[in-house]
Amino acid sequence: MMTSIVLTVIGQDRPGLVSAVSQRITAGGGNWLDSRMARLAGQFAGLLLVSVPRDKADALIASLQSLEREGLRLVIERGVEAAPPAGRTLKLDLTGHDRPGIVRDISDVLARRQINIEDMETAFFNGSFSGEDLFEMRATLRAPMELTDVELREAFEILASDLMVDITLA
Repeated sequence: MMTSIVLTVIGQDRPGLVSAVSQRITAGGGNWLDSRMARLAGQFAGLLLVSVPRDKADALIASLQSLEREGLRLVIERGVEAAPPAGRTLKLDLTGHDRPGIVRDISDVLARRQINIEDMETAFFNGSFSGEDLFEMRATLRAPMELTDVELREAFEILASDLMVDITLA
């Protein structure tokens, strides 16, 4: 019987961090499944999902916690078995001029309609032609079945207009 472990890790970026984590996972009988990792403002930040035989989970967690002696901070949680989420999957792409509050405004529109953010990536960059600060978001969403396409599109059209961004919803 397998169990899932969700691990977040953050620490001063340096070569070998992913290697240190992956070595402990493999040595502990775990299998690295899904992950998101990035260098952000000089810090290494990672989020990952590991599968491990249930009888080896405690030893693997203890081994991973030993990375804290190497300057990493970790949060480790056991996954819970859950039924697949109800609803339909949507893809959201947004691009526009950067300004504070974009994520707040979008997440508020989603939360008020009971839409769950399952995966989200954002990026800040300078426009190649204009040199202006731009913001980009890509997200996978889970929307309730009873939420109509018309209601959803109207909400995002108003939001796109207010934020002055381009939003594509598929």
